[in-house]
Amino acid sequence: MGDSYKEILVKRETSGADQAKKFLIIGVTVLLAVGGIIVHPVLLLGALAMGIVCYFVLPRFDLEYEYLYVNGELDIDKIMSKQKRKKCASYDMNLLEILAPSNSHELDSFRNKQGLKVRDFTSRRPDAPSYSLVFNLEQGQELVKVELDADIVGDIRRIAPRKVKQY
Repeated sequence: MGDSYKEILVKRETSGADQAKKFLIIGVTVLLAVGGIIVHPVLLLGALAMGIVCYFVLPRFDLEYEYLYVNGELDIDKIMSKQKRKKCASYDMNLLEILAPSNSHELDSFRNKQGLKVRDFTSRRPDAPSYSLVFNLEQGQELVKVELDADIVGDIRRIAPRKVKQY
């Protein structure tokens, strides 16, 4: 009774810089392969090395974040190319300092703070509503940007009503 469970999947938009990096890596690989066939076979070793780089680096450009909220704990996993899953972070709402929309003035005192670690787990779409959470951790304060829905924000408000700012 009173248990809260919510799962949200957020796909990160690929930026222009990420697209350029992908095409650059693939282009260099293709050029080395063609050069190895036409110019000198030693270039095929470079193409092989770049192929290995492509295998390990290209999946990092296709990202999804999974938020799992269970009874006051937020777990964030990173899913690369819909195949590999990696745990990014876990946060306890008892350590929450403030939760507010990312563009809120309530966060102004935290934005320019020295030593504040900022972690962005959003889709990076300008139209997507995102929230910023500030946690007091052992390593110091950490600002976390996520895209939560009304159910999770409501449950966090139930746990810590004075720490949640909604506008």
